Amino acid sequence: MAFFAAFGASATGDRLARMQRSPQYSNGKFQNPVPTALSTPGGLWSSLKRQLSSKEQRVPPGPLPVVSRTPADFSTPPASGLRATWFGHASTLIEIDGHRILVDPVWGERISPSQAFGPKRFHPTPMALHVMPRLDAIVLTHDHYDHLDMYSIGTLVRSVTQEKVPFIMPLGVGAHLEKWDVPASRIVELDWWESVRVGALTIAAGSARHFSGRGLTNGSRTLWASWSIIGPTHRVFHSGDTGPFDAIAENGRRYGPFDLAFIKIGAYDDTWPDIHLTPEQAVRACTLVQGKVLFPIHWGTFNLAFHRWDEPADRVVAAAQSAGVSLVMPKLGQSIEPSSPPPVDPWWRTVTAR
Repeated sequence: MAFFAAFGASATGDRLARMQRSPQYSNGKFQNPVPTALSTPGGLWSSLKRQLSSKEQRVPPGPLPVVSRTPADFSTPPASGLRATWFGHASTLIEIDGHRILVDPVWGERISPSQAFGPKRFHPTPMALHVMPRLDAIVLTHDHYDHLDMYSIGTLVRSVTQEKVPFIMPLGVGAHLEKWDVPASRIVELDWWESVRVGALTIAAGSARHFSGRGLTNGSRTLWASWSIIGPTHRVFHSGDTGPFDAIAENGRRYGPFDLAFIKIGAYDDTWPDIHLTPEQAVRACTLVQGKVLFPIHWGTFNLAFHRWDEPADRVVAAAQSAGVSLVMPKLGQSIEPSSPPPVDPWWRTVTAR
């Protein structure tokens, strides 16, 4: 059944042996370099009470503005050599120095082992996944359901357009993909500070402060990572999921400065302060990794926390302005070139007002 397949598989053999050799691996799990709690004491009880009683507007009160896209929109390379399109949550298409990289493709209606229950998408996807233009690589940041979707992986691996395109991911995640019939020849697993060449690009895994797992008993059995995409002319950073972490600056020292930094801003809460950034912390993380332009992600698509659905956007705009950090806030499906960032248009406020 698809429900059970969605949980993925555990690493064995050579894959497990390589994981066990990682500096990030200890006592049967991957570890963060700094002490990290998944929740504060009493956090589970507090979350349960808030789930039942809190009154935040966690779901948009009306339709979100979505820019519909077709393959023709991507047939002409970006004039500047770098263009980015946000498809929702952490799913991003990066066109960089003549290459196309898709990060964290999640096109499913729900982020769950089943499409019958779990957090539901706020908006339609801006473009169908099966018509995605030819990619050069697909990058996966970690194995949580809102970043790794079995149904989307299946669409991509069966696509004639994407035949032989590599899937690049942290250690251990490849076991899930092999269970979902992705050929081993297309799976590239990296530890932090390892990299792979894709055409003229270098794609490098880097540090993040988070955890992993797709079931109740396999927490942190696969690695999580941030990613640097380095071209002959441009450089892009994608945070994946991370909590506050000064050592994230190592990504900037090794691979920056970055023309564009995708950094998560949503799904934060006082009861899990170590594993997700607040909007203000995201602005600081952009500075730490030497990002020239901040592109906030991981908000506006799923209800994953107790804040208002649009609160991350308001807070990140204020924080970026206060810190003097250049910011883009495109609509879903809107493409931007960071060489000429458009002015911030608070489109989410019109949804709330309506």
